[in-house]
Amino acid sequence: MSGTVTFHPAADGVARVELAHPGKLNAIDIAMWRELRRVFADVQTQPLATAPRAIVVCGAAGQFASGGDIEEFATFRFDETRLHDFHEHVVAPALQALLDCDIPLFAQIDGACIGGGLEIAACCDIRICGESSRFGAPIAKLGFPMAPGELERLVRVVDAAVLRELLLEARLLDARRALQLGLVHDVVADAEVASHTLVRARAAAMLAPQAARLNKRTLRQIGAGGPTAAQRRAHFGYADSAEHREGVTAFVERRPPRFPLL
Repeated sequence: MSGTVTFHPAADGVARVELAHPGKLNAIDIAMWRELRRVFADVQTQPLATAPRAIVVCGAAGQFASGGDIEEFATFRFDETRLHDFHEHVVAPALQALLDCDIPLFAQIDGACIGGGLEIAACCDIRICGESSRFGAPIAKLGFPMAPGELERLVRVVDAAVLRELLLEARLLDARRALQLGLVHDVVADAEVASHTLVRARAAAMLAPQAARLNKRTLRQIGAGGPTAAQRRAHFGYADSAEHREGVTAFVERRPPRFPLL
C-alpha cells in the first residue's frame, strides 16, 4: 500500500501538508515524492488572494518521516540508470519544489526525522520538534551514500562537520543536540509539537505575505550567489503596494496592520 501526501486547505491562513504511510513510520515511497513535488508546485502557482500565508509540513500518527521506503529499493537501486533517475528526477525536484515555495514553511517534527524526512525538514523555513525526536541519515548501514543533490540541500542547514558525523558514523542526533546545532528552532514537549507549531505558523500568517515572499526570494538569490543587479532593482517594486502603505500607516496610527491587501 502506497503512502499519501495530503494538502489540507488553509484555516486561519495556515494550510497543512501531511505525510502518511501507515505501518512504516511515514517512510517516503516514490509516489509520495512525486506527489510532494506536485503539491508544492501547485501551491506556488496559487493567486495571492487565495494562497495560504503559511504551511505546516507534518507527518501522520505521531511521526514525521523515517526515510525512504526500503521495500521499494530492490525495484530500482541496483540499476545505475534507474538509481540516478530516482535521485535526480524524483527526489531532488520534490525537495526543490519546497525550496522554491514563496510561502513560509513550518516543519512540525514529531518522532522520527530520518533520511528523506530530514531532507524535507531541511527545506522548511522553521523547524519545531518534540523532546523525543531523533534526526539522522544512517544510510551507510544500508550500503549506500547520500545523493549529491540531497546532500547539497542538507548542507544549507547542517554544518559540514555535523554531516560527516551523521553520514560517516551513521549517528542520530537527539532533540537537544539538534537545537544546539541550529538544526531546529525550538524543542517542546512531545504533546505540544502540533499546537506550538500552529501558534508560530499563525503568527507568521498575520504578517505581510508580500514581505515574506520577497524575503524568501532574496534568501534564495543570496544562496545562488546573487542577487544580480537586475534582481536588486526589481526587489523594490513593492514601494507603492497596498501592503507597504498599510504597514507604515498602521504603525503611525498605532493600530495593528490589516494584511493581506492586494
